[in-house]
Amino acid sequence: MPSALQPRVFATADIGAAALDRLRAAGYEVEVYPRIEAPPYELILARVQSGIAGLITTLRDRIDEGIFAAGAAAGLKVVAQDAVGFDNIDRAAADRHRIPFTHTPGVLTDATAEFAFFILGAVARKLWPAEKLVREQRWGAWHPYHPMLGDEVTGKTVAVVGLGRIGRAFAQKCLGFAMHLLCVEPAGAPGADGFIAGASRVLEAFAALAPGAPPGSIRLVSLREALAAADFVSLHVPLLEGPNGTRHLINDETLGWMKPTAYLINTSRGPVVEEAALARALLAGRLAGAALDVFATEPLPAASPLRDPRLEDRLRLYPHFASAGAITRLSPDPDRGMAGRCVQALRDVIERGDSPFIVNREIFA
Repeated sequence: MPSALQPRVFATADIGAAALDRLRAAGYEVEVYPRIEAPPYELILARVQSGIAGLITTLRDRIDEGIFAAGAAAGLKVVAQDAVGFDNIDRAAADRHRIPFTHTPGVLTDATAEFAFFILGAVARKLWPAEKLVREQRWGAWHPYHPMLGDEVTGKTVAVVGLGRIGRAFAQKCLGFAMHLLCVEPAGAPGADGFIAGASRVLEAFAALAPGAPPGSIRLVSLREALAAADFVSLHVPLLEGPNGTRHLINDETLGWMKPTAYLINTSRGPVVEEAALARALLAGRLAGAALDVFATEPLPAASPLRDPRLEDRLRLYPHFASAGAITRLSPDPDRGMAGRCVQALRDVIERGDSPFIVNREIFA
């Protein structure tokens, strides 16, 4: 039996040997679920009931009333989520049983932002249908506009919907392409005006480096104004419920505000986009294309309207992949990697009762 000086931790996934070894080196007994797929709910519940001090989870694990009730009875001190999002965790249940849960914000900001920009370019410049021509040996004679043309990115207008950490990092990457940024902040992010002012100075500096080139611009606008004018719309909002929430923020009505030549990019949360409405818009030619890394149900169901083969060349679909960089996912450094930040948060709570990465701080009130 482990001693009181050997806190037990169960990880529902291998989040990286280097980070987990930090726990072992600190005297923790660590058990890791060894398979690629998520462990059964009953197995997680059994481990919690066995008296573990810490539970490391991922977005694929259901952490609900049953888990928190069992944890409260068996001495669970913390649930450490290896992700920024925590839609899988029942916050009300965690609060009822006064068990803190943590997440890993910040370290995946640039990885996600650059991925959003990359898939914007991929769908606009038609990289996938172009590659298929080569792979399927259909690449023929050169022609000015056959078999296809893509859309340039430089100097175009992009709507950045959400000015949190990732939205701002995405906007920064757009500045170097002299784009016109229409920023939307539904929740009124603190410091948005200061960010806009700073980005404007950056654009002025870029313009000085290339005299005569059309300069970019940036300003705060309403959602409707942004969608109506944008060539690209990139979503960076959290999933919020309620009448002023973000669930189905992009729907038949708001898609109707967009130009038929525009592209939609989503690396935020799947339910922010009403997927059936997006498929209808693409099929009807009311939108040029889209690139999605998140979906309402993951993995994407076989029956999803997004799988319609008629959409293949205009719709890029990715496996919730935006943060999948080696350093971002696996580094044991809590300032660089999700794994390192997850482990640090778990240790913070168990060893000193607090962590800057606790989500439900209301339990301390």
